[in-house]
This record gives sequence, structure tokens and C-alpha cells, in this order.
Amino acid sequence: MITVHHLENSRSQRILWLLEELGLEYEIVEYKRDPETASGPESLKKVHPLGKSPVITDGDLTVAESGAIIEYLLDQYDTEKRLRPTDGKALLDYRYWLHFAEGSLMPLLVMKLVMMKVPQSPMPFFIKPIAKALTSKIQEKFIMPRINPQMQFIEKTLGEHTWFVGEELSAADIQMSFPLQASSTRMNLSEFPNIARFIKQVEAVPAYQQALAKGGAFTTL
Repeated sequence: MITVHHLENSRSQRILWLLEELGLEYEIVEYKRDPETASGPESLKKVHPLGKSPVITDGDLTVAESGAIIEYLLDQYDTEKRLRPTDGKALLDYRYWLHFAEGSLMPLLVMKLVMMKVPQSPMPFFIKPIAKALTSKIQEKFIMPRINPQMQFIEKTLGEHTWFVGEELSAADIQMSFPLQASSTRMNLSEFPNIARFIKQVEAVPAYQQALAKGGAFTTL
């Protein structure tokens, strides 16, 4: 039996979605974030030393990291080869977006989230204007000039076809769902209608909704 060690409001939501798409039986072990640090609890470190999510166990095997989990589940259980192209440019595109999600986009979105939260943190009143000005400048000069070209590239890709690798859903879309949902809470998507359409499209997928029902309320961090 596959067990998903599911940390609330985390990337593990998309692993639940993948399992629903594959029609697999699985069980969920839920974990709550520390209310002050937003980190996973110490109990999660008993499953994997870093105490992060997603992580799954399948029999005696433990697999961590979203991309690695996706590849493992497809290798083992996607017998119909429905969620991953098998060859050609489609396979290369699939691999690109599978790695782009966490390798390129998410680090910048995490940095942006940190810069947004710093001015809201408790600090002496006379420091707050300095913190706000500094974090605003970092976003303006460093983060956004790097995020915007990525978002424009994604927008163009999603303007060319329905999903990231063509007209059919693939696991690359599942992997890309989290950073794009996160982007919607950290920046204005009015200039990116195809990305906004993709997010609505994802959230309307029956298997996604089934995963949400099992995994609980979900917001990106």
C-alpha cells in the first residue's frame, strides 16, 4: 500500500492528484505545520531525515522530492503510459517542465514570498520602514526581473496548446500546477490570461477535486 505523508498546504497535494489520476489505492498520514515557523513537525523526520513533504512510502521503499515521486509512480504504475510521452520532442518537453517547476520557478517564488513576509514580521517600529523599503527594492531589482521572463515563457507555451505538452494532461502539468497556483497569490496574473486559464482548468479536473477532498483544504505557501 502506498502511503502519502501529507503535510498541510504543501506540494504533496499534487502527489495525491497524481495517485487519483492513476486510480491507485493509497492512504494518507496527515501532518500539521508549526504555527510559528510553518515547518513540518519532528514526526515527519522519522519518515525522511529532512522532514519535508512530499514523501511517500511504498512497502519498504521511501521516496522523497516531487519530481522523483512522480517518476517513480509513473515507472511503477502508469501501465497505459497515459501521463508521460514516450518519445520525441513531447518527451523532451515533458522532462523540461517536470524539472523547470522546482528548478527554476519555485526558488524565485519562495524568495518573493519571504520578501513579502519580512515587513509583516514583528520588529521595532522604526525598523519596519527600512525593512519594507529593502525588501521592495530586492523584489523590484532582483526577483521580478527574473520571474517575469519565466512567466512570459509559460504564458506563450500555454497559448500554443491546452496543456504544457500538448492537448492531453501529463504529469508535467501536475508538477507545474503548484508553482502556478503559488504565483496567483504572489503576483497579478492579469497580464497572463493563459496561466490563469490553466489554473482554473487544473482545479476543474475531477481527479484534482478528488485529491482535494481527501487531502483537505489547500492553500499555497
